[in-house]
Amino acid sequence: MTNADGAAGRDRDGAGRARSARPRDGLGRPLAYGAQGVPRQPEGVVRAPRETVAEAQALLDAGRPFHAHEVFEDAWKSGPEDERTLWRGLAQLAVGLTHAARGNAVGGARLLRRGAGAVEEWERGRGEDRPYGMDLAGIVRWGRELAGRVEEGTGPVDAVAEAPRLGA
Repeated sequence: MTNADGAAGRDRDGAGRARSARPRDGLGRPLAYGAQGVPRQPEGVVRAPRETVAEAQALLDAGRPFHAHEVFEDAWKSGPEDERTLWRGLAQLAVGLTHAARGNAVGGARLLRRGAGAVEEWERGRGEDRPYGMDLAGIVRWGRELAGRVEEGTGPVDAVAEAPRLGA
């Protein structure tokens, strides 16, 4: 195996951690080295919560739920401890949509339900339905409804057409 520089071994970041340098398509699938992919989301970016929501929504609207998941994952990992369940749930919903759009009905439905449950758990524990302008009840409903349709086995879903509206 060769890395992006043609050297043998795995792609590594500056700290030596494995990081694939392969380009990716809009659903996050790796492409061959040298292929034209979509721009990747930088990892480890600390954003204000409303900025996270706006950036994730733009990516979802563009049919890039895998990339939206990475934005939510940054918030999950860098945000306050008491919000981690919320951001983790949103990341799971985005990656559930990713799997559903790739045609993975079982994984897609499972992650959509898991994410909806996490968001609902956070909302119930806080009694806060609209943090950062997000419609959590609507997001939970969207995730569960999409999971049900994905399980019906009609094939891959259209990530743009099925993108959730995070706010009202």
